[in-house]
Formats: sequence, C-alpha cells, structure tokens
Amino acid sequence: MSSDSDLLDLAESIFADTGADLWKTLEETGLARLTLPESAGGSGGTLTDAAAVLQVAGAHAAPVPLAETDLLAAWLLHAAGLSVPTGPLTAVAGDLHVADGRVTGTLTRVPWGRTAAGIAVLTPSHVVLLTPGQVTVTEGTNLGEEPRDTVTVDADVPTTADAPAGAADELRLRAALGRAQLLAGAARGALARSVQYAGERVQFGRPIGRFQAVQQQLALAAAEVAAAGAAASAAASTAERDGCGAASTAFAVAAAKARAGESAGEVARIAHQVHGAIGVTREHDLRLLTTRLWAWRDEDGSEAYWQAQLGATVTAAGPDALWPLVTGMP
Repeated sequence: MSSDSDLLDLAESIFADTGADLWKTLEETGLARLTLPESAGGSGGTLTDAAAVLQVAGAHAAPVPLAETDLLAAWLLHAAGLSVPTGPLTAVAGDLHVADGRVTGTLTRVPWGRTAAGIAVLTPSHVVLLTPGQVTVTEGTNLGEEPRDTVTVDADVPTTADAPAGAADELRLRAALGRAQLLAGAARGALARSVQYAGERVQFGRPIGRFQAVQQQLALAAAEVAAAGAAASAAASTAERDGCGAASTAFAVAAAKARAGESAGEVARIAHQVHGAIGVTREHDLRLLTTRLWAWRDEDGSEAYWQAQLGATVTAAGPDALWPLVTGMP
C-alpha cells in the first residue's frame, strides 16, 4: 500500500467527489477490498489502513457498504476458503438451516442487502454465500436511511463451507471495529460542518462563532471528536498488532465502540444546537451525518452492551490487572 498520507489523500479525494460512481471508484482504486490479501483479489492493506479510510468515509456519510465488504464479508469468505466475488458485499450472522445443499431461513436487518452482489452469512456451523437470485428482499432502513433489509432464502446454495473456529466472535468484533471508525469519522464531519456554519451565520452583526457560548459548545464537540478518533484508531492498531482474536483486541474494540457511541450523542446534539432549525431539514447535509451517528451508535452493539463487556473483563481479571488493561502496559 501507499504511505499513510497518500492513502488519506486518496480517500479524501474519492469521498469528496459526490458526483462520481463511488463504488466503481472504490473497486478501481483497491479500497473496496483493502485488507483482503492480494492473492485473493484484495489490496493487502492493514487494519489501520482500513480504519483511516473508514473514518474518511464516515466524515462524508458515504452511502456504500465499505466496512461490510472489506472487514466483514471478504474476510469471512476468505477465512472459510471461499472465493470472494466482485461487487458490493455484506455479511451477517444468522441461524439459517443448511442441509443437503439447500438453505432456508430469514435474516433481519441485513445491511445493504438489496444492493449486495453477495451476502456472506455465518451460521452456527457454516459460512454461506447468498446471491441475489437466491433470495427475496423486503426493504427496510435505519434512522440514517441506509438499507437494513429482511432477506428470505429457500434455495439450493452451492457456495457453502464449514465455519472457521472462532468466527462468530471475530465477526462481532470486526463489525464493532468498523462501526467505531465510521462513528468517529461522522462525528468529525459533523464538527467540521458546525465550525463552518458558525463562521458563516451572522447574528446581531457578527458570526455566531464569535459568541463565547457557541465557542464553548464547539470546543466540547472537538474534545468528543478527539476522544472517539483516538479510541477507534487505538483499537485498529491493537487489532493489527495482536490479531482480532486476542483478548487485548476485544478490550480495545469494546472501549472504542462504547466511547464512539457516547461521542455520537454529544456531537449530534451540539451540531444541531449550532445550526438551529436549518440543521434538521432534508435540504441540509448535516442530517446525513447526525442521523447516521444516532443509528450507528446502536448498531453492532450499543454503549451499554460494550460497557458491560468491559466491566465483565475488568471484574474477571481482578484489581491487579486493571492498570495493564487500561494502559496496555504489563
């Protein structure tokens, strides 16, 4: 892969171009399957590479299943020894019935199910690749108006494999890791728009950004953005260093998703306070970010869920292990 700065410049140029065929560009530049090994058709990038790109995607509210394709579906299919198809992909865990080559069952809230060229499903015993001709899709959305569809299958599905050991835990962590990056990016995007608006909106003869109360709120939002970004980036670095199956990674991802979720609520609140009524209109692009912040904080585990995981880990480890857990130092 290119240097970190080159990668960020590339991502910024791609996601900022709203008139482009975004998914086609992601495929052509190798970002769609960034962490998939080159031997499997990917770019051979790292998890920290993917984290940086996902944060940029989140900052631009990019309407593409990037985390679902790269971190989840491509990884799961490759880990199971299956070929990774081209096109946008998605992945979920579900209790489908698999017997004698036939797959039946229903999956709910499948991200981007209607647009996916393939849906990788992790059942308790199998990895199944569903294609559009094998499924019936009932469309639904999350609060950010992203596809969260119901997918029903009752068909012969030749593309199946045994589920890899530990796949369920890793899929759950990868999903939360990707969502934390998107949350951190969306929070940064909402802050940037708020700072810009505060400099443009004139009230009582001067930009509202010169009022101390507004400055204080923007400073609070900036602190939340910094905290979310730091936690999300640290989790990606830990996962890259120790592997997604490591206990240290589980702890870091739990902390990142919980912290990014907390930041999401505060940043969205402040952004709408700064923008006033215009920020809630469909004509203003702030809503693309804040509705995603509200939706994503509950997807792939809410703050309460991941905070409970953190608490259980700390309690089980005992008082002497608290400092090493928090700092990552022995």
